[in-house]
Amino acid sequence: MKKIITTDKAPAPIGPYNQAVLSGNTLYTSGQIAFNPENGELVLDTIEIETKQVMENMKEVLAAAEMTFENVVKTSIFISDMNNFSKINSVYAQYFNEATAPARETVEVANLPKFVNVEISMIAVK
Repeated sequence: MKKIITTDKAPAPIGPYNQAVLSGNTLYTSGQIAFNPENGELVLDTIEIETKQVMENMKEVLAAAEMTFENVVKTSIFISDMNNFSKINSVYAQYFNEATAPARETVEVANLPKFVNVEISMIAVK
């Protein structure tokens, strides 16, 4: 059985998908980009600020499922320019305990929705 997870504290989906789906004890999140959920505007000032907005959006999706970053077992990071990896990674690292950090892949892609620079999705387990 699956349960749809939604929160108005993170950007609403802009297509036929949900913010997250809980199946048993496992949460599968959709990718988040740097939309500010309060005004619907993209936050693209710097790659660090953009990444922080993505992570804050993800924090709210996890919270809606009564989870935190400690529950995350896998992340996928999609970036438009691998030259931004270290800047993205420095912000991302602030949200995890390095000793218990999740598995992860980081992939450079040709384009992302709305031509943003970073998109992150996660899998978490209660």
